[in-house]
Amino acid sequence: MALQTLDCAARDPLRGYDDPTLPLVACNQEGTEKYVLGPTFLEGTEIDTAQALPNQTGAGWEISLTFHSSGAAIWGEYTASHVGEAAAFVLDGEVVSAPQIQTAIYGPTRIEGQFNQDSAQQLAAVLRYGSLPLSFESSEAQTVSATLGLASLQAGLLAGAVGLALVFVYCLIYYRALGLLLILSLVLSGLIVYAVLVLLGRWIGFTLDLAGVAGFIVAIGITADSFVIFFEGLKDEVRQGRTFRSAVPRAWVRVRRTILSADAVSFLAAAVLYVLAIGQVRGFAFTLGLSTVLDLIVVFLVTHPLVSLASNSRVFGSPAFSGLGAIAQVGAERRRATATTGTGKGA
Repeated sequence: MALQTLDCAARDPLRGYDDPTLPLVACNQEGTEKYVLGPTFLEGTEIDTAQALPNQTGAGWEISLTFHSSGAAIWGEYTASHVGEAAAFVLDGEVVSAPQIQTAIYGPTRIEGQFNQDSAQQLAAVLRYGSLPLSFESSEAQTVSATLGLASLQAGLLAGAVGLALVFVYCLIYYRALGLLLILSLVLSGLIVYAVLVLLGRWIGFTLDLAGVAGFIVAIGITADSFVIFFEGLKDEVRQGRTFRSAVPRAWVRVRRTILSADAVSFLAAAVLYVLAIGQVRGFAFTLGLSTVLDLIVVFLVTHPLVSLASNSRVFGSPAFSGLGAIAQVGAERRRATATTGTGKGA
């Protein structure tokens, strides 16, 4: 019954996971013949050498096969008791060769057939390297329907959009005009990320999965964090009594090393995760590391120049409009206190 229902043209996802101690119904590699095989009596690891040689008795090619001492004894006993029957060599659930036993063989074995040089070398390679004691474990297997996959992707993009909108609202409320610069930098960062994804998709076939979307959502916080560090350093300088224009270069000198250190740690963590992880986690690590690198590019080449230009503008330089009004007042009081102290000492 199993032999009749076996479809050699169908791909069996469990092929190669058969129990060697049980009988097996299998096809040859070409899918043209079916076999009913008994339990495995000799493991492929017992094969010592296998090489293709010209046929010693005529035209064509043959395969010369030798076994280790323990395997040679098992092979000799089996061939002695099964003369006239076929012995199948099986790799990953497929019969690669099934020659007929002509006589008992206690030494080197010759496999003869309709072989040319290429087919003989191919079979010899299968017998020689297919017998290596290697095993593979399935790290992850997941089947997602098209509808569920689309819904998950839409949910991930929606979560990213909501998070980005909350960041925008917070920036406008807390930083006002400076928040506009932050939003502009985030938008530009998103455009750069999109452009890089398109290029990677064409160059190396990169595909953005759900884990990658999660990596970009986390990267929004990393990117915004660099801006917050810069703006908070700027506020500290204004609080010390400096003007907006003079505070920008001094704040940048103070915070750029902190931004570099923070992004370096994030990139190192993403790199280690990419090297050690497997499956979708690597997609998360890749997008996180990519976003971290792009964050540095945007902060150094876009945000800092924009803030420098804004410091020369009357609109952005206005304490009320820039969101630095209260801090500028504290700085002015500190300047007056310093000037009064200096005048008193001079008197």
